[in-house]
Parts: sequence; C-alpha cells; structure tokens
Amino acid sequence: FLTSKPGYRGKREPAKTTTGMRLGHLRGFFDRIIEWDYPDAPPRNPVFSGDMPIRDRPLPRFLGDADAAALLTAARALPDLFDRVAVEVLARTGLRKGEFLGLTRDAITVIGDARWLRTPIGKLHTDRYIPLHPRVEELLQQWLCAHPTQPGNSTLMFTDRGRPIPGRRVDYAVYAAAGAAGIGHVTPHQLRHTLATQAINRGMSLEAVAALLGHSSLSMTLTYARISDRTVADEYFAVTTQIEALYAKTEVSLPAATEGPNMRRLRGESTRLLGNGHCTRPAVLDCRYETICETCTHFATSEDHRQRLTNQLDNATERDEPRRKTVYLELLTRLDRPHI
Repeated sequence: FLTSKPGYRGKREPAKTTTGMRLGHLRGFFDRIIEWDYPDAPPRNPVFSGDMPIRDRPLPRFLGDADAAALLTAARALPDLFDRVAVEVLARTGLRKGEFLGLTRDAITVIGDARWLRTPIGKLHTDRYIPLHPRVEELLQQWLCAHPTQPGNSTLMFTDRGRPIPGRRVDYAVYAAAGAAGIGHVTPHQLRHTLATQAINRGMSLEAVAALLGHSSLSMTLTYARISDRTVADEYFAVTTQIEALYAKTEVSLPAATEGPNMRRLRGESTRLLGNGHCTRPAVLDCRYETICETCTHFATSEDHRQRLTNQLDNATERDEPRRKTVYLELLTRLDRPHI
C-alpha cells in the first residue's frame, strides 16, 4: 500500500528513502500503541527491520583535478564579483551552500597567529572554524569593501539591497563557471565533495577532513575514503607490473634440434590430426594436455631421447612453465636412476 502511493515532487513511484520513511512512521505508530496498551493493539509490531528497503549508497560526485582547475580558472574570469567569490570560497573551504550564505560580516577571526573563518550553525546544528586560505580572505575582503555596512542592514555578509542573497544565486554562479570551463553540469555541493576527495587523495587524515567539513561522525567522512583507498591503490599497482609482464610474454620457439621438419609443418597448420578428429587449437596457445603422453603410466623412454628431453626441459624453463618443467625433469631423473 505504501509503495503504491506516489512519491514527492511529482514522481509516480516513491524513492527507497521515501518508502523507508513511511515504514518508519508506521513502525513507530505500532510501537507507541503497543507501549500504551491500546485495546486493539497487535501483540507485536507487524513492521520488521527486514521490511525496510535497502537504500543505495552511491559515491559522492566530485570533479577530477583537471576539471577542478579549469573551474577555478574560469571562475576568476567571471564578470560578477559575487559569482567569483561564491565559486572560489566554496571550492577552497568545502562549505555547504547554506553555510556560505549564512556567513556574517565578522566571520573572519584571529586566533593566536592564525586567521580563521567561523561558519554559522548549519545543517547539523553545529558551527566550526575553518583555516582561512589567503585567497579566500582576499575575496571576502573584496566583497566587504564593495558592500560596506549600511544602517539597518543585516549582519549577514552576503546581501543584496538589504536582503539575503537566495541560494539559487549560488547555483547560477557555479553553473556559469562550469559552462565557461566547458565541464558540463556542476552543483555547489560537488565542490564540497571535490575538496574532501582532493584532501584524502593527498594524505589528509579522516579526522582532519571530518573537522574541516563539520561532520558529526567519522562514518560520514568514510564515504570519501571509499572513493580513494590508498591501500587498495598501492596493492593494485604493486601487482599490475607482474600482470603486465605475464601478458607481455612472447612466444619462445623450440630449439632447432628439438623441432624437426614434421613438427615445424604441424606448427604452421591450423588443425592437428588426432586419433578421432582434429585439434583446432592455435599454435600460440598452451595446452594442458601437451605432455599427456609423458605423464601416462605406460610411457617409456630411453637414452636415445635424452637430448630431446633436455631440450624440452630447457624450453619449459625459458617459458616459465613449471608443469612441463616438472614432467621432463622427472623423465630425466628416471634415465639417471633406471632402478627407480
């Protein structure tokens, strides 16, 4: 019944988050009436944890280093001062859009020898101090100089004729910079994801990133660790060289003394005559049955074949084929110790 109801914003079907929220409300309702001993309350809650839909956990969308650099370069060339300030401050501080618009005129503070940017109480009902980048301070000072305090004006830093600047102006600023950079659609929150990803990629600890972004728990910051797991990357590239060496192996031809004219003719053929048909295996591919006769209990050899067996052993060693090498090594051992 709940999943058949339309979702928000005109969607025909509700999202998993919406369905989970509705089921959560229903589960809470049953918890309350059971706790309050309603006469018609069920003996137990009919909504189980397993009924909750498993929500998708997509990785945050962020800009690559090249796109981020192009965005900042384009932002510096925007004609409107607010657009330039909005894009660069968001990209360099990781502020949420609401936090940026909520900055007060006295947000720049000095603590000890360092200058900090005090963010307003935002989404998680907390405020924090962010190290003030010189470029960010320069842009904010430009804005404050161009928009001095007027009698009766708000204490907000970003106002337009005495009124707070709406959030869509920030969206337009980022859209304008992204369009000028030619990198497609970009949202203000992507700049926050980009800064976090860049910081983790360059070795910043999760605790420091969490403090910078104002996360209430490390579980929120671990989302960015899923994007850039340096341990996985290091171990992957450590084995990549070995894998590439395996793929890059070239076919090693048998010595002339081992490969007679008939074998050379067969190697050039696309099919090989067998007892009841033909083998169509390409000559460049290995075959697990290549030494099938030599491993048979009825196989016998003699000193007359020692040189060829030795050549086969050398060839298996050169091609790094331990299975073939073991077979011919055992055959040569039998020749050395015939009583075994």
